[in-house]
Amino acid sequence: MTILITAVLLLAVFATSTLSGVFGMAGGLVLLGILLTILPVGTAIAVQGAIQIVANGSRAFLSRAFIDWKILGTICLGLLVAGIILFIVRYTPDLATVCITIGLLPVLVWIPKHWLALDASKPAHAFFCGLLGGGLNLTVGVSGPTVDIFFIRTEMDRRKVIATKAATQVVSHAAKVVFYWNATQVLTPLEWGAIALAAPFAIAGTSAGHWILQRLTDANFRAWTRLIVTAIGIFYLLRGISLLI
Repeated sequence: MTILITAVLLLAVFATSTLSGVFGMAGGLVLLGILLTILPVGTAIAVQGAIQIVANGSRAFLSRAFIDWKILGTICLGLLVAGIILFIVRYTPDLATVCITIGLLPVLVWIPKHWLALDASKPAHAFFCGLLGGGLNLTVGVSGPTVDIFFIRTEMDRRKVIATKAATQVVSHAAKVVFYWNATQVLTPLEWGAIALAAPFAIAGTSAGHWILQRLTDANFRAWTRLIVTAIGIFYLLRGISLLI
């Protein structure tokens, strides 16, 4: 990475971590889009995962009092099953498929509650959240909009939603780094150094987002989440279609 690319990456990590700190998602979507422009698909997914572990980990730590550990454990079981299945079929991602899939994900957050009444507080739903959300995180690098439909319709307040989702994403991103570990071998020691340098920026961005979250109402939190994720999804969808054309 050149000095300019490293600087852009660090700023992007701070900005996207702030975004995720507020809404519990969206930041990872933007960061992955940036990484996909400078790295191979598998490598970009793994690097995004490594950075997101720090961002989500700091967010989970700041909100640790609100984590629902029972929900988290059940979701992790679903993630484990998804990882085993993808390992058996030897899944390999490609850029167009990744972009189009991510572009279509925001449709999920607009589905009326009575059409798809998913609730992460129910054990069976939490397991399916891990299976589906974890599977998508491993296959295309992100799963925020998918995981969100299991949380945004619960009776939990925004702080419990953010905390539990952040803890879930820490585990999910760690699984992603392991799954794509071979793809990271193309990175040089200097590039790994730039990635390590991004850690404090991720923590700073998360702290800023946490500060903003405390001043946001539950109604505004849900409304803005849908609009921001949809805008990002449209960008990904257009990029994926352009790659096919």
